[in-house]
Order: sequence, then structure tokens, then C-alpha cells
Amino acid sequence: MIIGQILKSKGRGVTTASPQDSIHEITLRLASRKIGAVIILENGKVAGIISERDIIRLIAEHGADALSMAAKDGMTRDVIFCTGDCTLDEIMETMTQGRFRHLPVIEGDELVGIISIGDVVKYHTAEVELEVSAMRDYLATG
Repeated sequence: MIIGQILKSKGRGVTTASPQDSIHEITLRLASRKIGAVIILENGKVAGIISERDIIRLIAEHGADALSMAAKDGMTRDVIFCTGDCTLDEIMETMTQGRFRHLPVIEGDELVGIISIGDVVKYHTAEVELEVSAMRDYLATG
């Protein structure tokens, strides 16, 4: 399965913020949408990503003052991307090696979606179940 197929099924909506938005504003978005990361856009382009983990690190380092900091001060700037042509196996390897749970999907220079580890697990499980079902059918008729 390729990522483009997953995006067709789950949708292409992505929660974004600007580099100037406060960490507090971002935590409110994360909580209200029940998500784990926000993409930071600057001039329509991906400038970074900030996750719950990033926010926890900021609070550990700066205490309550972290909530008034700007997203640009806590975001990951060197964002790893994928495209709609990437396979589920490639994404699993990228996420495992990078130890992150969210991967923006771009086409050209444009953000078109985001894949989470939850999406990966869901679709990988579905693939495995389909293979098991096919094998059972094959063995039953064999």
C-alpha cells in the first residue's frame, strides 16, 4: 500500500500553526483535536513540526515560561517528509529509525497530508489480515 491511498481514505486535513504562535496556543490545538503534532507553516511552506514530545522537553527546560514561547523556538526544523508514492514499509522504517510518530506528506513543495504512527499501524494490520484471509481461502480450496 502506498501513502497516497491512505490519504485518500483518511483525508488530507492537516493542523497547522505559524512560527509566531505560542506554545500555549499549540497545546490548545493539540488537545482540542486530540492529535500529537502540528505542522508549522511559513509563507505556505513547511518550516517545522512541533509535537507533544517537543512541548514536554520545552517545559522540562523552561518550566511554565515555555508556554509563552513562540513555536519557532521549540519546533523541529529539519523535517523529514514522505510523498504519496512512498510505501507503508518505507514509512515504517523511516519512523522507526527517526523515532518519531508523525510524518508530513508533500507533493512538490506543497503539504498535502500527514501520516501518524496510528495510521501506519491501522493500515499495516489491515494488510496483514487481508494476507491471512487470502492464505486461509487458498488452503481451504487447495
